[in-house]
Amino acid sequence: MVKIEAIIRPGKLDQVKAALDDIGLHGLTVSHVMGSGKQRGQTQHYRGQEYVVNLLDKVKIETVAPDELAEEVMNAIADAASTGEIGDGKIFVYPASDAMRIRTRERGDAALR
Repeated sequence: MVKIEAIIRPGKLDQVKAALDDIGLHGLTVSHVMGSGKQRGQTQHYRGQEYVVNLLDKVKIETVAPDELAEEVMNAIADAASTGEIGDGKIFVYPASDAMRIRTRERGDAALR
């Protein structure tokens, strides 16, 4: 199993959720986060003053998938979240040694279904 974390633009969340639904991955956690990368924030104007917003709104999606689905999940997220511009986000993959469904105590891949 792997844990897949994606940091994406907030406006792309619905498209990413739909793409994951299409490949049969339904369990995910979504958090609203702030961050910066190459984008380095943006300059805004307020009452004639210019200021830099260093941290931009992003969405973090977390899910756990069987090893054999990892590549498909990453591609689905990348395809749905891409605009082709700086600031589209990143995908991280971590090994997940085990999982348990609390209600039934199912473990491993069975707990993900």
